[in-house]
Amino acid sequence: MSLYVGLMSGTSMDGIDAALVDITDQHCRVRAARTSDWPLPLKERVTKVFENAGSAALDEIGALDVEIGRAFAAAALALLQEAGIAASEIRAIGSHGQTLRHKPSGSAPFTWQIGDPNTIAELTGRTVVGDIRRRDVAAGGQGAPLVPAFHNHVFRSSLEDRGIINIGGISNLTALRQGTPVIGFDTGPGNRLMDAWIERHRQLPFDRDGAWALSGQCDEALLDALLREPYLALPAPKSTGRELFNLRWLDAVLGSRVRRAEDVQATLLQYTAATIVTAVQQYAPAASLYLCGGGAHNRALRDAIADRGAPLQVQSTATLGLDPDHVEAVAFAWFAHRTLAERTSTLPSVTGARGARILGAIYR
Repeated sequence: MSLYVGLMSGTSMDGIDAALVDITDQHCRVRAARTSDWPLPLKERVTKVFENAGSAALDEIGALDVEIGRAFAAAALALLQEAGIAASEIRAIGSHGQTLRHKPSGSAPFTWQIGDPNTIAELTGRTVVGDIRRRDVAAGGQGAPLVPAFHNHVFRSSLEDRGIINIGGISNLTALRQGTPVIGFDTGPGNRLMDAWIERHRQLPFDRDGAWALSGQCDEALLDALLREPYLALPAPKSTGRELFNLRWLDAVLGSRVRRAEDVQATLLQYTAATIVTAVQQYAPAASLYLCGGGAHNRALRDAIADRGAPLQVQSTATLGLDPDHVEAVAFAWFAHRTLAERTSTLPSVTGARGARILGAIYR
């Protein structure tokens, strides 16, 4: 069998992405894909754990592990039903899980994704490859971003240098330059700060097409202050998450000065664009840029990246044959394929690990 399902939910928690992929050594073809909404009460409980990590109850985390597993299994089964494919036709499911914490530095580095793979295997009746990030961390790597290895597999070109920009809750760059090893790292915030700010002030989950940001004016002094965040000056390899880029961090930078909420949103959009373009100019100069992830649909953000990065060409990964909404879910199907074939799927040049590793644990 060559059919796999990939499951992904990122730091924005804007949906559970599922992709049905036909994978062999020769090809990686998407057969179907869909995004399932998070059950709202479950999403709210996970968010509460994010925001109160220091006081989160163990019983609640244990329950969330199972309930997220159920939600991921439901997303996989809904995809298969929609595609008219029986679960028995699937070789395996690759599940990213939901990241609770990502702390790859310090004396005991770790990354922690929940969404019990045992539960997914039981409810779907299929082999599941899960816990995909932690082996890289154990080998001294960042455990993120992992997807540049997949980008290298499907997007590398002998005709042009390419920069693949995934804009999820956090943004990351994959630099695919001819004759050089792959470089990939988290550039800084993606949608997460903008989503959190508009939810606070307008009770909306995201700023569609950046319309609210466009109604404001970028505060250059605030932008300069945001750009002084020390993480941005760290060399690659590096990774980050909502542990750093969150509303508490933003409130600390804002201080006591009163600003119009829409001006802050406009500044956050320019901040995301500026951090992406700076990373591209440093690590992938003159590359063609291809965007994926939810932020690829934010027209104002795309325009800001194009303006700041001119004359760089900015397009969607759809131009390369892969829908920007499906890239990460397809990647985790590919990871499952690699793991079952006992092949490595990490790039030490990206994560900083001591060597390439076979990722994940297998749940049958």
